Amino acid sequence: IGFINGWILVKTKLPSFIVTLATFLMLTGLNLALTRLIGGSVSSPSISKLDGFDSAHAVFASSISIGGVEVKITVFFWIILVAVASWVLLRTKVGNWIFAVGGDANAARAVGVPVTKTKIGLFMAVGFCGWILGMHNLFAFDAVQSGEGVGNEFLYIIAAVIGGCLLTGGYGSAVGGAIGAFIFGMANKGIVYAQWNPDWFKFFLGLMLLLATIVNLIVKRRAELK
Repeated sequence: IGFINGWILVKTKLPSFIVTLATFLMLTGLNLALTRLIGGSVSSPSISKLDGFDSAHAVFASSISIGGVEVKITVFFWIILVAVASWVLLRTKVGNWIFAVGGDANAARAVGVPVTKTKIGLFMAVGFCGWILGMHNLFAFDAVQSGEGVGNEFLYIIAAVIGGCLLTGGYGSAVGGAIGAFIFGMANKGIVYAQWNPDWFKFFLGLMLLLATIVNLIVKRRAELK
């Protein structure tokens, strides 16, 4: 899927937001329709009796005790992925290509950056991360809803913006995106644990988005002045 998104993007020159949203909606409809057609329900049957389930569950959905606290292995996957992404962005030639393509694809191409390969590779990397998340959800609950995540597509974008990633491209970090996701999750769960009216979550989400966007613009302008 990541390859298809990247290929469509580089061939049509359409905005990545439009391409990914279009394929997301198409695949969502296809997934819901086929799951209901084949299984008679939008939920898959339990996979707990499949061969190899215990091994896969240990890899994707087990918990590790640290100081008497049970920590989901998902957290360690999250940390590892952030560390690898940060290393690639900051310490490798590919990271320089990514920032260059995000800032100005034409200028990057002019200095020899493989723009097409870089863009397609990024979409494939995002698809790989999406697969990992899907495996965590599948083996954590032993089943999956075909409509899982529908309606949350803009929330993920907001989390990235809160973490300092500019929608215009060329600026951001893996650590910032992870922090944005962490803040987003804390706000979501914090309102529930504080027993506040959950209707306030949308207000706080919009407020965080606005403040994060303003701060990002200020930081970018100061960096340009230097």
